[in-house]
Amino acid sequence: MASEKSEEANFTNIVVGSVATTLVLLLILPMIFVAGKATYYSAYTNEGSGEVGKLAQVTDMRDSMANDEGYFIANTMSTPMLVNDWKDPHRTALMIIGPEKPIAETEAEAIYDFVTEKGGKVIVAADGTNANRLAEKFGVTFFDAPLNDESQFWLEYENGQATQGSWLNVWGLAAVSQDVNNMDQSHLRQGCVDTDVLEENRRNCRLPVMFRSPTGMKFEPLPMDTTNPNHRDVNILSTASSSAFIDIQGNGRADDPKNPAPGDLALIVRIDYPNITAFDLTTAGSGGLGGNARELAVTGSIVFVSDEEAFSNRMWSLDVAVENRMSPSCEQHTDHCWLDITRETYWEGNEEYFSLLIDDMMEHDNKKMAKSVRDDKGQFQVVFDESRHVTGIISAPFVEAMGTVVLLTSNTFLKWLVVLNVGLLLLVAMMVVPEKENWRHVFDLTRFKERPNKLDPGTYRTRVQQALFTKVRVHYDLTRDQMAVKPPAEIQTMIGDPRLVELAYSQSRKYTPQELRQLMVAIRRWGKN
Repeated sequence: MASEKSEEANFTNIVVGSVATTLVLLLILPMIFVAGKATYYSAYTNEGSGEVGKLAQVTDMRDSMANDEGYFIANTMSTPMLVNDWKDPHRTALMIIGPEKPIAETEAEAIYDFVTEKGGKVIVAADGTNANRLAEKFGVTFFDAPLNDESQFWLEYENGQATQGSWLNVWGLAAVSQDVNNMDQSHLRQGCVDTDVLEENRRNCRLPVMFRSPTGMKFEPLPMDTTNPNHRDVNILSTASSSAFIDIQGNGRADDPKNPAPGDLALIVRIDYPNITAFDLTTAGSGGLGGNARELAVTGSIVFVSDEEAFSNRMWSLDVAVENRMSPSCEQHTDHCWLDITRETYWEGNEEYFSLLIDDMMEHDNKKMAKSVRDDKGQFQVVFDESRHVTGIISAPFVEAMGTVVLLTSNTFLKWLVVLNVGLLLLVAMMVVPEKENWRHVFDLTRFKERPNKLDPGTYRTRVQQALFTKVRVHYDLTRDQMAVKPPAEIQTMIGDPRLVELAYSQSRKYTPQELRQLMVAIRRWGKN
């Protein structure tokens, strides 16, 4: 008894120690992972001052989307895998800006379905390969090195005077919905002005957009584009110049053959999937199920941008940009100026272009949708994906834990039920093994046995035959060898019962499960009289 109690105490100590170690690791490892790392390009982080706290976030974009544009603003902290569970996905725009952690395959699949099946809207901005698993599903690839452009770069200004610029500071003239490679020359030179926007003349104009150390993107058609070319619209909204190259070697040299310069590097790519079916309020007179709620055709859209800093506070509004040595004009550097292409089109901050782009992606121009909905931007959601950003040191373990729970369920009640069940399992694991007497069996959670394999129904008859022969052999006190050498005729005489003899030696007789159960009863009774 003393030895058993000692073993139980040792086991309890091992269980408690293992659980405690696991909990400590679950808390410490996420903290170690995020230690020393700052969160960039978050719509909700605005700590302190300087590069990260003020300029390298997207809080100004969030504020303008909410206050100036009037959209409903939300965020996802756990995972974008749940986008298809959101209310009115065709009226929702997901912003994945500056992913600091790679987008996983399951997340990429969910976002792909969100766009192509639910009619959702997505903007992905990155200057590396963290978004490539998602981008490749649409035929887009991000390079993993900065783009240099010796023909399209902007200058910094000090005291109103231009200083030497960098090929990393790239500008591009961007269309809203039309491929710049297919636009008329007159439209390429046409800048978007207020009258164009008011008259919905967005397809025939371009606006300047500033980038700061972007990468380049390549688009390659998917097999579906060959078999069904009308299933989507692919438009390159902005490109670098033909002299741009990817600085893989990090030497900034255009003449280095190891720095690829394919001549068609994209800065902004838009892909639209028209004629997706969704349910929403329709225009008066449409009738339909549930009042005037009916099916209508919507468009799923995704835009890839080669630089997350294009959305940052530094370049979102003109006032902040000017404070950081930028200018609405490029007239002092006439050799590389967008004003040589689009006359009188001054840069007013990237807010002007991206606000127009988001407005065009949404369903505001869907005439089938009820006017009360499409004209009210408060009925449309802009959701910032915060799950791709590094979290705070203290909150990291809890954010990761809740992210795991969210993978299991999106129901609020079930989330906490899962957390409670996990806690109960930990309590069970830490329970002290109860003391028990030698002779008494007590179910012990610490001892597990494999379940027996299920019987093959095809062997039932064979097993019943074996039970019969065993009963006969034991009844006549025969060994297995003695039983084996006896002729069938003698064994049939020993059995005596015609039904059992037929079971033992008939090759043509087929039995149902019910008949076999009756024969088993006969075998148990055999030899008692």
